[in-house]
Amino acid sequence: MMLSACSTTNSISASGADTLSTDYDEVSLSKQSSFRVGVLLPLTGNASRYGNGLKNATMLALEDVKNPNLILQYYDTKSTDEGARIAIENALNQNSQVIIGPLKSSSVQAISQQTTKKNIPVIAFSTSEDVLQPSVYTLGLLVDEQVERIVSYAAQKGRSRLALLLPDNATGITVAKAAVKAAQKNHIAITRIAFYPPNISDFSQILRQMTDYDVRSQRMQKLKNNLKAKADNGDAESAKALKRIASHDTLGEVDFDMVLIPETGARLKSAIAMFGYYDVFAPDVKFLGTSIWENANLNNETTVYGSWYPAISRKHSSYFINKYTYVFGQKPQALYALGYDAVALSNALANQDPANFVPTITNPDGYVGINGMFRLFENGRNQHSLDIVEVQKQGDVVVQEAPKRFSQENISSDITDIYISPEYKTPLIFGKDPNLAQTLIYGQTLKNKFSFDEEEQKDSIKRSLKKMNIFVGE
Repeated sequence: MMLSACSTTNSISASGADTLSTDYDEVSLSKQSSFRVGVLLPLTGNASRYGNGLKNATMLALEDVKNPNLILQYYDTKSTDEGARIAIENALNQNSQVIIGPLKSSSVQAISQQTTKKNIPVIAFSTSEDVLQPSVYTLGLLVDEQVERIVSYAAQKGRSRLALLLPDNATGITVAKAAVKAAQKNHIAITRIAFYPPNISDFSQILRQMTDYDVRSQRMQKLKNNLKAKADNGDAESAKALKRIASHDTLGEVDFDMVLIPETGARLKSAIAMFGYYDVFAPDVKFLGTSIWENANLNNETTVYGSWYPAISRKHSSYFINKYTYVFGQKPQALYALGYDAVALSNALANQDPANFVPTITNPDGYVGINGMFRLFENGRNQHSLDIVEVQKQGDVVVQEAPKRFSQENISSDITDIYISPEYKTPLIFGKDPNLAQTLIYGQTLKNKFSFDEEEQKDSIKRSLKKMNIFVGE
């Protein structure tokens, strides 16, 4: 397998199969090794499942790179921040020149002061951008690039109005910020943001508000009453129309044609089903997800068919999956492949002068790894090349492959600034104090709120009536 830089001057070759040592404290292919990499993972504690999976992946990578000068030194963070602090002290005392890990963002924060002081690069797996800084990098899949990828694809497919259904926590705010930036970049509007308490399973109340169900149902009831009055007076056409709309509860469309739901499992399925209860269905509204949809088992959920989500590219992953499964007797999670790539990237540093570590790590052309294209930025953030996947009955299908090259327009990877023009219309906010939500998302409170104007409302009603084959005079 290859982890290769996209430029012609850097390449990392990994092939072959020597016997691995079973000493997990220090693993190498030769006792003459000289380049030491400290691997900080939660090998015990509540995150040990993931830590040991990552460790297994790093051992496979060590076998493949066949570099007798590369030593992996393993340190157990014990799934705690204090464990991470002790682990980094030991790693630095034992002359680690690069750090792989930790997994948790708080553990990354716990070690960063010591590593930056000694100018030791960290290649972590955290999915939080808050702990990143120069020399503290992550291979973890960050929220903003997932949101940008899926929103961009939906915009390409003609979707123009986005709603967000988000947990009322830090993750929800992070997704909202990323969505605002992605919407601006792709010239679409965010019309509504609904926040729900984390871990709830009943979405009925928040979605009733988000979908304007009461207004739309009252509108339909008024139409039914008018048709019934005419039918009772002998109008046969009104009687036929009344029968056609008998099973419909609402009249008029919602003001969004896609909704992003960064949820998984039973809560995701419950939320999407509840949209249908309030007369919001695909394909009129396209359901969008993040990469956590990948393990959500949605192929038996008819209401989700045709939905899209981003995922790390699978094009190069079959080798790793097959080898991991053969050696360890179970299929790896997508996360574990990041451990493989981290070792291969560390191997690229093994023959470098420490002064060249940063230029090598942050090669702007990126690298092709087990998970496809990726690159790291000087501010610690990263970019992956992501597939777009569609949920289908027979199984999830890649409908747009990950780009084969990175656009140089994204070289800064900076999404922290959100420009608000005087004409900007802030989305309607539900389930959270609007002023507080706006301050968290935009850094200020905004006055202009998004809404259908009168003509849009009329057009929405006309389209709904046309679908029911009903004509109502002016």
